[in-house]
Amino acid sequence: QVQLVESGGGLVQAGGSLRLSCAASGRSFSSYTMGWFRQAPGKEREFVATVSWSGDDTYYGESVKGRFTISRDNAEKMVYLQMTNLKPEDTAVYYCAAGPTTGWATDEYEYWGQGTQVTVSS
Repeated sequence: QVQLVESGGGLVQAGGSLRLSCAASGRSFSSYTMGWFRQAPGKEREFVATVSWSGDDTYYGESVKGRFTISRDNAEKMVYLQMTNLKPEDTAVYYCAAGPTTGWATDEYEYWGQGTQVTVSS
């Protein structure tokens, strides 16, 4: 079992930056792939980024490549999403997720946080 709690969301102007954090609890954290997804009102949940259990491999959705960076600290059981050059279309609830393998689909992840709201004003 893994419990996930996101933080760091808020209101930011376009072009600004935010860093989201995800605190995990559970003994098996370091064995899980960790991912970030987001969901805007009226839209499906969208893949943002994922990082392998070791932190060596990362993958990003096309809309955030070059702007967002995912990282993890297994000793602290934390996952981060550094977001730069934010755009109004990045506005969404951002979710942290844990799963057994690296993937882009929501059903590949077993555990989810409650989400944190990110709002980017133009």
